[in-house]
Amino acid sequence: MADPKETYLDVKGLNCPMPLLKAKRTLNGMEAGERLRVVATDPGSMKDFTVFARQAGHDLLEAFEDQGVFNYLLVKHERP
Repeated sequence: MADPKETYLDVKGLNCPMPLLKAKRTLNGMEAGERLRVVATDPGSMKDFTVFARQAGHDLLEAFEDQGVFNYLLVKHERP
């Protein structure tokens, strides 16, 4: 079975709410099951992406900070 398609979104240097808005726009153009990898430098993005994934029904597979860069890996799900 092939790995799911993964899209990379670099929003480093953007402040709240832009990282999340750009991620939402990107997810809207994706199919269910595809992955979105996001890298950001806004410290507030950790809370934003965690809450967004839970509320929107997407899986947040990764959420970590490494040397001031916040990394997220989401799997898109269709809303029931």
